[in-house]
Amino acid sequence: MSVIRSGRPMDWRQVCAVANGENLELSADARARIGAARKLIEQIVARGIRAYGVNTGVGALCDVVVSREKQHDLSHNILMSHAVGVGAPLGAVETRAIMAAAINNFAHGRSGVRVELVERLVALLEAGCVPDVPAFGSVGYLSHMAHIALVCVGAGQVTWRGEHMSGAQALRRLGLEPLALEAKEGLSLVNGTPCVTGLAALALQRAERLFDWADVVAAMSFENLGGQVAAFDAESLAFRISPGLVHVGERMRGALTGSGLLASALGRRTQDALSMRTIPHVHGAARDVLATAAEVVNRELASTTDNPIVAGTPEVPQVFSQAHAVGASIALAMDSLAAAVAQVAAMAERRLDRLVNPLVSRLPAFLAQAGGTRSGFMIAQYTAASLVAQNRREAAPASLDGGVTSGLQEDHLCHATPAALKALAVIENSNRIFGIELLAAVQAYDLQPNDGERAPYTQALYQQVRGVLPTYRDDRPLADDMTRAFHMISDDGPPPLPGPLRTQVPSGTYVADSVVPVGAGTPASANDMLPTAVGT
Repeated sequence: MSVIRSGRPMDWRQVCAVANGENLELSADARARIGAARKLIEQIVARGIRAYGVNTGVGALCDVVVSREKQHDLSHNILMSHAVGVGAPLGAVETRAIMAAAINNFAHGRSGVRVELVERLVALLEAGCVPDVPAFGSVGYLSHMAHIALVCVGAGQVTWRGEHMSGAQALRRLGLEPLALEAKEGLSLVNGTPCVTGLAALALQRAERLFDWADVVAAMSFENLGGQVAAFDAESLAFRISPGLVHVGERMRGALTGSGLLASALGRRTQDALSMRTIPHVHGAARDVLATAAEVVNRELASTTDNPIVAGTPEVPQVFSQAHAVGASIALAMDSLAAAVAQVAAMAERRLDRLVNPLVSRLPAFLAQAGGTRSGFMIAQYTAASLVAQNRREAAPASLDGGVTSGLQEDHLCHATPAALKALAVIENSNRIFGIELLAAVQAYDLQPNDGERAPYTQALYQQVRGVLPTYRDDRPLADDMTRAFHMISDDGPPPLPGPLRTQVPSGTYVADSVVPVGAGTPASANDMLPTAVGT
């Protein structure tokens, strides 16, 4: 199965599909658009029309005219001088996402690169040949794509079929010759926002999965702590206008339908702690941020982010040399998403603390099987608190970092790619936090003094975890269990909720979705949680 870049731009889910291994193909009309734009560049070169990065230097050297004979050198040298990334390389999925976004950008037909160059990137994707792309060193968008593009000219390093080799060696094995770059191609290869857009698409995918887990793990903690299910009453939640809140409330009701534990807790308290009763509000707000961020990423994929942009006809070529390569909107979106995820995870740690604290949980201290000689989840909560603090640091807005580069020519920086990298880091930390909460919630079920039955959904999830991890008795390193739970959350979504429920679409709308029923129908109010009287 392949993703086809046709007359329509790719969306973020298609970018993720390619990142995760699907092939990417160029349609005939996409090739035609790319070829037409190249003809415009050829006319600009032939007529000596002044165009940034085509026949001038770049950055602060934009007023230095480059002769036609030197334009190949300019393109080639841009790759060499801009490949300045540092640190460990990105993963294969992240690099493929960037490459997919770059191909999508060129397929708009406004950059002026040759079809052969775009096809070279497609060929690397199809072969599973992944360039080494150092993760850090970019204030915007330059270094990541430069390291990818090095392979096209027979430089750089790649990993292919588990073997690390030079770009030149990889091309030989693939039966390909290094490309000699022509006018503007070097600049277009490093320009625009493909790096942040590709990474942002992955951030959306991973955040969406995390939020699905967040709802159901929170439901397990809520059930263990005997929460007041009125917090998820549809009539009550309708007073606040938020698609995300309504969606989360519906999911919580679906997850907790038929809970004997909650039925026996009705009326125990007037209201619960905020980490329990604001689950729809906080998780819902985060889903609203996710929907907005998805719209921004899709708009970015539908936009030409290059400088300069070419348009017009071969008879009257036009050059637009402005700032479409700057990713202010997507930087702000990634900063917002990181903060939203961090807040959801911070509240998870508060519920975890309640689970291990016997003063509020009515459970054995720290969920230990025997007090005194066993510490249970005491120190696991420390780990979660540490990750929450790290998230707080990572969630500081990258888009406000600023800075001055290129001899005052580029004196406002949005740090879009670092914003996406930080969002990915926050999501990974949060997966670990929810993994710990999941383990604690399952352990709490084992120690639950209330003999009421669990909801069918939470019972199914409990059994899924216990199918691979036995009750914790301080009999093995807890870190190993935490790693298993982390992969359970990061690698796949949770079991489907009782349905039909509504599934959020990142555009901010909602559609009906049929899911596998796990329990009874969704209750309309807290009263529906009460046991049905029999024989009266």
